[in-house]
Amino acid sequence: MSKTRIFALVLIGIMIGAILTNPKKEEFESAVKDKAKSLLKSQLKYENQDAIELGMALFGDRVVQEFVQNNVIIENYYLFSLVKIRWQGEDTPIGGGAFTKVWLSPEIDKKADEIVGLLKNL
Repeated sequence: MSKTRIFALVLIGIMIGAILTNPKKEEFESAVKDKAKSLLKSQLKYENQDAIELGMALFGDRVVQEFVQNNVIIENYYLFSLVKIRWQGEDTPIGGGAFTKVWLSPEIDKKADEIVGLLKNL
């Protein structure tokens, strides 16, 4: 077998593996929700952590759920997926996924600071 044929077969094997192991939409939503909850807790700088936990239990989960449903876009490209956040008509990539892994970029921290800053001013 020639080197070119072996290379092509390996490349096809990698592509099939990427297609079969591409993370599902639910995995992306779960990762974004977990990150959003941690960012929300870090933005709320209260002295009493019990109050934060109670507030998150009562309202935070619902707010995060609605935000993810309305503002997070997951684009599946078979070999990999991209996660974008839509805020004020602008789409910003915040992560991606391939081979059963979900990666979130530091851009999500910047975008969260911007969103929380705008919400605090309202």
